[in-house]
Amino acid sequence: MSSSSSSAASPYYLKAGPVATRLNRAIGWLARHGLSLAGTAELSVRGRKSGNMLRLPVNPHSHDGAQYLVSARGHSQWVRNMRAAGEGELRVGRKVRTFTAQELPDAEKLPILRTYLEKWGWEVNQYFQGVTAKSSDEELLAAACDHPVFRIAVRK
Repeated sequence: MSSSSSSAASPYYLKAGPVATRLNRAIGWLARHGLSLAGTAELSVRGRKSGNMLRLPVNPHSHDGAQYLVSARGHSQWVRNMRAAGEGELRVGRKVRTFTAQELPDAEKLPILRTYLEKWGWEVNQYFQGVTAKSSDEELLAAACDHPVFRIAVRK
């Protein structure tokens, strides 16, 4: 089972349980070997403490010509690492895209969260505590602080 550490003192984060962890490893392995499920990619980001590249599957999201990474589970380890590193890599098979990342303020997340939930809600709605793509703007904005969003710029 997953455990949530959401309280007034700590930011929302829903840690993956053992089944989700195994599933993520399998999805990451598939992306690393060239099979993207519904657009997934493997994210590599340098660990802020270890310095090692850490890998996990993500759902890159496009909106109005820009690329984004959304953390459905909240202020996770990859989010903390991305804040520290400011860059990472997305891989599907041999195609590796390096990028820089800029975290969006909550006020700018509304259209990205809505379209992200329209595309990926079937997979991630459970992490949004009742908020869906059909929720009101006010409900989405209230959830924005729990779901970091990074605009990524792929290096050429």
